[in-house]
Amino acid sequence: MRSITDYPPPTLRCQSCNAQHAIDSPIWRCPCGGLLDVEMPPVFPLDQLTERPASLWRYRETLPLRPTTQAVSLGESMTPLLPVSAGGRQVFLKIDHLLPTGSFKDRGAAVMLTKLREVGVTSAVEDSSGNAGAAIAAYAAAAGVSMSIYVPASAPPAKVAQIRMYGARLVSVPGSRELTTAAALAEAQQSYYASHVWNPFFLEGTKTAAFEIWEQLGRKVPALVVTPVGHGTMLLGLFNGFRHLLRAGITARLPQIIGVQTANCAPLAAAWSSKQQTLPEIVAGDTIADGIAIARPPRWQQIVAAVAESSGQITSVTDEAIRRALGSWSARGIAVEPTAASALAFLDQWLATKNASSAETVVVLLTGSALKTSAKISN
Repeated sequence: MRSITDYPPPTLRCQSCNAQHAIDSPIWRCPCGGLLDVEMPPVFPLDQLTERPASLWRYRETLPLRPTTQAVSLGESMTPLLPVSAGGRQVFLKIDHLLPTGSFKDRGAAVMLTKLREVGVTSAVEDSSGNAGAAIAAYAAAAGVSMSIYVPASAPPAKVAQIRMYGARLVSVPGSRELTTAAALAEAQQSYYASHVWNPFFLEGTKTAAFEIWEQLGRKVPALVVTPVGHGTMLLGLFNGFRHLLRAGITARLPQIIGVQTANCAPLAAAWSSKQQTLPEIVAGDTIADGIAIARPPRWQQIVAAVAESSGQITSVTDEAIRRALGSWSARGIAVEPTAASALAFLDQWLATKNASSAETVVVLLTGSALKTSAKISN
């Protein structure tokens, strides 16, 4: 097995102009305005895993950090992969809402804030409907980075209160989710944009979910991985993680990745089904799954390409189906926020079809805790 010193160092590469930038550059997008991705060497600490603590930091060699950098950690451990019986067969639930702030966003926040502290960023701005804001506010507090979080005025009160508890400067923006992003971007011109969407280091954290799933399945790749998708930070993290294993020669294939949207705001599903080269202009409707109600995700082309490469699909479920899933799965002890329940709603529908072969290993990502939106769920 080759070591990381056998490869060129990691870099940042622009999706638009293909320019490369040093991995320690304190930038969140290319000077040309394009999105950045981290290019990591295909190394994986296969022989060291049994000796390491069960946390996302066990995959340290796959992360774009200096060997001597101290992790910004709140005790994030590997999350359970729970086998359950559904539709007459076994499926696996990845309980990612058991991370410290109650959502999978802690993966990205931990790695991103570690990198920001490493390169000397002392203040930053983020915009979020809730979970990403809470995660980034928490890890910014742990890192000693001053953070401003812009939230839509309609954001769930429990999530807003959580952000405020961590000491972040909270800015409530009336109007659409897109207006919230615009306001944050305006401040970011004089600061640093610690965006869970634009910032490439956030995706480096979410890819660790794929590594955990592979380990927990006995070092095997599942047939299907189902995840909610709005901005795509979990979906792209899963794709990047499984692709890293493939490129490192650890696995022989990718799983099919299924991205699930709410039917009241499903631009990715529309682009997927019609094979459009541009993202459809849609007006987001009211939905119980506010966490994935994103009308114009900046990384939409990257999301669609990742799903295509995995031979997966992007689809949508109705709010009615999400509510049914919330009720039926909560009655079994699995209580999640509506955004996460969109994946369970897809699972329920998929299991009812002829495609649900008992030979296929299916993993469903549960991305956020029910405690985040208890008022909305109880209505």
